Amino acid sequence: MVQGFEINRELFGEKFKWGVALSAFQTEGHSAADGKGMNIWDKFTRKAGAIKTGETADIACNFYQTYPDDIKLVKHLNFEHFGFSVSWSRILPDGKGAVNTKGIDYYHRVTDTCLELGIEPWITMYHWDLPQKLEDKGGWANRDMLGWFADYVHIITKAYGDKVKNWKVLNEPSAFCGFGYMTGEHAPGHKNIFKFLAAAHHANLCQGIGGRVANENVKDPHIGTSFATFCVQPKNDNPIHIYATRRIDATINRMFIEPLCGLGYPYKDFPAMKMIELYFKPEDEKNIKHTFDFIGVQYYCRLVGKFAWYPLIAFAGEVPAKERKVPMNNMGFEIYPDGMYEVLKRYNEYPGVNKILVTENGVCLHDELRNGRVYDPVRIQFYTDYLKQLLKAQTQGVNVEGFFCWTLLDNFEWWEGYQARFGLVHVNHDTQERIIKDSGYWIKDFLEKSLQA
Repeated sequence: MVQGFEINRELFGEKFKWGVALSAFQTEGHSAADGKGMNIWDKFTRKAGAIKTGETADIACNFYQTYPDDIKLVKHLNFEHFGFSVSWSRILPDGKGAVNTKGIDYYHRVTDTCLELGIEPWITMYHWDLPQKLEDKGGWANRDMLGWFADYVHIITKAYGDKVKNWKVLNEPSAFCGFGYMTGEHAPGHKNIFKFLAAAHHANLCQGIGGRVANENVKDPHIGTSFATFCVQPKNDNPIHIYATRRIDATINRMFIEPLCGLGYPYKDFPAMKMIELYFKPEDEKNIKHTFDFIGVQYYCRLVGKFAWYPLIAFAGEVPAKERKVPMNNMGFEIYPDGMYEVLKRYNEYPGVNKILVTENGVCLHDELRNGRVYDPVRIQFYTDYLKQLLKAQTQGVNVEGFFCWTLLDNFEWWEGYQARFGLVHVNHDTQERIIKDSGYWIKDFLEKSLQA
């Protein structure tokens, strides 16, 4: 079935939600405008060697100024839902304390623009841009984060909760904790297993906190949180590789969803993870557990695991996609559509997961710009193949009710700078010119085929 039919919108059902998303730091620019405070990425991008291209996001896509026209592009491409994140340091320049009214007003304007165009706004509370003054106090590794985060969420859900019902609490906690506090590849750049464990535990607690605060403040709330998900498979059936792969899976997939579902941390498959109990307080396991209206699954690629001598705690590593000679995006990650079906089936089986939305999916490529047109047939094929796998899961009983493309604009892709282009719209970062790619026109045409036609 999956390979043998032409995909169309009607197959997904009338209530299926089609959207596109972006994040504040990657697109807004204007890092010090209108009272905004410094965040960890503002500082990290100025660290020598932190960004492969040596670039910063000081201008990014200039979405801070161009949001009216960019949201019109969302409408033009026939999306009905638009996801964006709020920059914590625009709202609270010091991370806590005095509220920046200009920051509050900015996201009112973004939200109102969506509503005026008939687009449903979806706000992500936290997409990796922690205020630097909170990081100076320990950031996610400091348990005070629970109070800081609760206060921040209270402010933004009170500000926008009467007109925005759709909220995601965290974007990919495994990524901002793992890359930020253990490998050092992301801001704030720490390489410390204990800071990672503390940050992960506090992020898990904050998911429940954010969900509960939002449910109190948002009118007709539809609240979720989102996870980076990987289809993780062993190199072969050798037990040493199978057990190593289980440890990888426990860390990058299960460490955040399973405590939320009341299953606790996956110590059985990764006993060393039990060190996280150094950061436990009474009632933590109870307070981590929370039932959301939806879970956001963000799937891009497969990871193939093997036994490795380093790192010493995990004794596990990855077999790179390049070494396996499989299709890749331009960040070296495997393009593996079948994994979409696998991760959706898996997450659907967790207790308390009532509904799933794919809140991110897309591919970065070396797009070819010729005569004012961007030819990207590989991206069109990517979306076609991944959506077929989503539909396969849906027809087999997985309650998946939406799909958000990542992303609208070619943006600042963290340590990759501007060279990793995920957008449906090409951005010339020197002139800020926008050009809809062939994939954008494909999506537009795909979504134009109305169920009422």
